[in-house]
Amino acid sequence: MAEKNKENFTSQEQVAVRVSMVSIFVNLLLSVMKLAAGLIGRSSAMVSDAVHSASDLFSTFVVLIGVKMASKKADQEHPYGHERMECAAAVILAMLLALVGAGIGLSGVQKIAAGKYDTLTVPGILPLAVAVFSISIKEWMFWYTRAAARKIKSGALMADAWHHRSDSLSSVGSFVGILCARFGYPVMDAVASVVISVCILKAAVDIFRDGMDKMVDRRCDGETERKIWHTALEVPGVQGIDDLKTRLFGDKIYVDMEILVERELKLKEAHAIAEKVHDLIEKNFPDCKHCMIHVNPTEE
Repeated sequence: MAEKNKENFTSQEQVAVRVSMVSIFVNLLLSVMKLAAGLIGRSSAMVSDAVHSASDLFSTFVVLIGVKMASKKADQEHPYGHERMECAAAVILAMLLALVGAGIGLSGVQKIAAGKYDTLTVPGILPLAVAVFSISIKEWMFWYTRAAARKIKSGALMADAWHHRSDSLSSVGSFVGILCARFGYPVMDAVASVVISVCILKAAVDIFRDGMDKMVDRRCDGETERKIWHTALEVPGVQGIDDLKTRLFGDKIYVDMEILVERELKLKEAHAIAEKVHDLIEKNFPDCKHCMIHVNPTEE
């Protein structure tokens, strides 16, 4: 089982590293393009969008560090492994996402309240074209990263996917603001920023809650527990189940179960039944890292 877990960790780490390297390349490219387009095309919105894309570079490095640390083998100081480091990375990313969303929203509200809009400088066509390109690329990165996160069940990678979505929404806001400014309605830039900030903050809250749930030993969902329960009852010799407890340890599942067996069975026979339950649960639930089966005798 240890070898199996090691192979799973290696595979998950490879997927996360591959996706993160693509993310770094894309964010670096977009940051440079947006900055150039913002300066050449006289668009402050596009320059701000470039800063947002640059912040994604930092978030991707946080993901890499979190996944790398989570994949470390258990040691004397950490006998249960390091999976929660990935949850910590997801929580950090959620807070970064919240700061970005709050910053965008605050800036928009301040502009609306002050009523000061730059009507003298009309942005050029170049920032509009780059905004469309950024929206397309970032949406693709969101779906690509989200698919990988679901495949390896990575909270940190899922957080990074939503960071891509926030950048896409930011570019939508830039596009709307630049377009409206060209038509004489610069206030729409600020309005779009506020709407975008709400979407980003909602994603940040969801990511934060998921990461915290996994760090405080939240139980598995009811459907998973029911499946584990019925899996144990499939094993010949199991008369019933006295207790079942599950908990999420990072993205892994820990199971503690008390099964009932015939009281007249020898210790060796009862142990064999418990071992079959243990093996079947770990086989049917690949995310199960640890399964403890306790044997109780049936009543007379």
